[in-house]
Amino acid sequence: MQVKSKSSNHPCVTTRRALLSTAILAALLTPLAESVPAGPIAEYTKPPLSAQLGMQGNASAAGHVVALPKIQVAILLDTSNSMDGLIDQTRNQLWQVVNEFSTARRNGVTPTLEIALFEYGNDANASSAGYVRMLNGFTRELDAVSAGLFSLTTNGGSEYCGYAIETAVESLQWSQSDSDIKTIFIAGNESFAQGPIDFREAVKTADRHGISINTIHAGGFEEGISHQWQSAALLAGGDYMSIDANQQVVHIVAPQDDRIAELNLKLNQTYVPYGDTGAASAERQLEQDSLSSGISAGLLAKRAKSKASSFYNNANWDLVDALQEGKVAEDELILMEDDQLPEPMLGMSAQEKLDYVLEQTRERGRIKQEINELSKSRAAYVAEKQREQLAAAPSMSDALTGAIKKQAQQKNFAFDR
Repeated sequence: MQVKSKSSNHPCVTTRRALLSTAILAALLTPLAESVPAGPIAEYTKPPLSAQLGMQGNASAAGHVVALPKIQVAILLDTSNSMDGLIDQTRNQLWQVVNEFSTARRNGVTPTLEIALFEYGNDANASSAGYVRMLNGFTRELDAVSAGLFSLTTNGGSEYCGYAIETAVESLQWSQSDSDIKTIFIAGNESFAQGPIDFREAVKTADRHGISINTIHAGGFEEGISHQWQSAALLAGGDYMSIDANQQVVHIVAPQDDRIAELNLKLNQTYVPYGDTGAASAERQLEQDSLSSGISAGLLAKRAKSKASSFYNNANWDLVDALQEGKVAEDELILMEDDQLPEPMLGMSAQEKLDYVLEQTRERGRIKQEINELSKSRAAYVAEKQREQLAAAPSMSDALTGAIKKQAQQKNFAFDR
């Protein structure tokens, strides 16, 4: 990120780097043993909290960068006519999928989750691109994925599955580690063999890069087999599934939902937008809350649980996440000009900036803890209600989580119960 600053030779730069980011991490675990002394910043000589507590995130206590395990998921949705139900299911179940993955660990380390979103088979897209369009590349900003899903509309078109897969393989920044989960989910209802690119070659290319292909046929199981959806999955070590795309997703409303909604509003207030995209991204966060709430209080509760997890990361526009991730250094924060900061921080001194972000970090930690506690009791309530209902047919959520959990076990990922 390019930060506008008054000077690159501020006396604090060489002596203060990384102190706030480590304090941010510590604030989520324990109160500070002492407050930051008053006076010039350069006089603050308290040892970095990383030395006391150990680093979190992507750095070790010795200061070495540690590559966190990754889950990379590219979702390719057919948006031709008759696929409205498929899109609705994916919109309604994004947060459920995120929550399922939030318990993932590899060797005790929580991975990062990156999701990319494509549409294909829509005549509104360029024919020169095979009617394929990328809405977002791999991102940890899950609100961007949600916004993309809510923006999708259907239109008649040619469903070129091979073209869509090749586009995803070639255009995304896939992890180079064989230990990470790298997978494509492609969903639709027509023949897999359509289009100018042979799907077999596209799938084999994905396989050579260690990317699995999971196919979701929106229709009958045997029909999907005859249309070669199963064949495509088998070529790259993935799973084939069929779902009823027109099945309505039911969100059970629970007694905890009202309080979770209140906490979600308070959680939003701890975000500290910065930079050129901060204000717009904060507004997008509120818009996605509103869209989820408009569908069901139960869906908003699932979204709030996702927002309370480590998978919900907005380091590109939120100073709390950015400092915790090391995307913004402390010296960059104290030198930020007012046009890069939110209204509550305008005119603040360097020390006031540090104190403000640290307080938002503490408050966010408290709110997340209560949301997580309520989400556990909510899950027990929902599970009991589901036992009283007839078993539902497999949906988009079942297809996504089932396939990834199966493939994750092959790469030594474990999921907490």
